[in-house]
Amino acid sequence: MKYNYNRLWKLLIDKKITKTELRLQTGISTNMLAKMGKDEAVSMETLTKIATYLGCGIDDIFEFQSEEKE
Repeated sequence: MKYNYNRLWKLLIDKKITKTELRLQTGISTNMLAKMGKDEAVSMETLTKIATYLGCGIDDIFEFQSEEKE
């Protein structure tokens, strides 16, 4: 699976929210934020906390695609 959080980063810019503010307001760890920065998998609980704080759906902050084998 390939994970992509570009929607989240754009939403933070649009709402003028820093990553630090997001982390503090949602209670997610710096490790989770770092994983997201590297497009790695994070827990559904983390995604739910972020979506709730931003007032949006999970699909507004996250997208995944299956990797096709060549």
